[in-house]
Amino acid sequence: MPIDFSLTEEQRQLQALARRFAKEVILPVAQEYDEKEEVPWPVIEKLHEVGLLNAIIPEEYGGMGLKMLDEVIVGEELAYACMGIYTIPMASDLGITPVLLAGTEEQKRRFLKPLTEKPALAAFALSEPGNGSDAAALKTRAVRQGDHYVLNGTKMWISNGGEAEWVVVFATLNPELRHKGVVALVVEKGTPGFSAVKIHGKMGQRASGTYELVFEDVKVPVQNRLGEEGEGFKIAMNTLNKTRIPVAAGSVGVARRALDEAKKYAKEREAFGQPIASFQAIQFKLADMLIGIETARMYTYYAAWLVDRGLPHAHASAIAKAYASEIAFEAANQAIQIHGGYGYVREFPVEKLLRDVKLNQIYEGTNEIQRLIIARHILAE
Repeated sequence: MPIDFSLTEEQRQLQALARRFAKEVILPVAQEYDEKEEVPWPVIEKLHEVGLLNAIIPEEYGGMGLKMLDEVIVGEELAYACMGIYTIPMASDLGITPVLLAGTEEQKRRFLKPLTEKPALAAFALSEPGNGSDAAALKTRAVRQGDHYVLNGTKMWISNGGEAEWVVVFATLNPELRHKGVVALVVEKGTPGFSAVKIHGKMGQRASGTYELVFEDVKVPVQNRLGEEGEGFKIAMNTLNKTRIPVAAGSVGVARRALDEAKKYAKEREAFGQPIASFQAIQFKLADMLIGIETARMYTYYAAWLVDRGLPHAHASAIAKAYASEIAFEAANQAIQIHGGYGYVREFPVEKLLRDVKLNQIYEGTNEIQRLIIARHILAE
């Protein structure tokens, strides 16, 4: 079977749409919303208008039905303009994915279709104040009482948590059972006892809303449960194995932006009577950025290709996420170095690139966790 690295005509059109949107809609307001720490609803509304919001929802429920490679192509373009703003639709897709993986036909129609009818978001709530990497150590409790569950507990670092129409919440039926006792429940916005507190003072990605979610005797109908009791942990892990790939795509977009900004500055800035781009020290930095971008993009495409063909992809998504986020952080760091003192102030965008992309090394599983996933794959063979 031949290897084909070209995009289809539809993918090229999708890429052009996302690139134009990033340039015309996101770039002009990225710094403003970063400084205000405010969710850019006008941008979300325009994303909805052009069909790029919640675009992974299948066509039968009103979405575009984008495959993973399509999602990666779009993600790189949006993150090029602002990783923080890109996190909003990306986190919504994260919330949507458990419903796609484990929802019944009735649940898919009930939860997904409304997300395509207006600018609306979903969210995914796994992390808690006391458990990050140890995802099975949940303290949020779900107690079955007849035709509903009573939910009590707290979730932390939840993107879109206060804006979302509904949140997929992972809770334990019995903490002693660890991963075998986890249940996945869809909690709808406005449910009594459910509140969201916005987290302020983030280092980066300040345009996306990050929340602490509190559940106090929240009644959730059994019909809002995804899968069976005890299947919640598997649903969460299968979700993350897919959604780490769009994080990698966003990292590639940030790295590409870092290279463009560094190249532009290096051609304009003069030292010792010539542009600094003429110095080998600068040229090597630019070359290393491109090496990272091209290799990270190709591997991210490969991981997406595995997903789209229904092939095992957990280790590939871990490699893509860890590698791409690390080359993006280094690219942003070197872009600052090339800018010198100017790279350290907000007059130039490179300091924001570094602040934003640092989170890509942390959320959806730290890069240390990605290495554990990769090591287990190695040792299982």
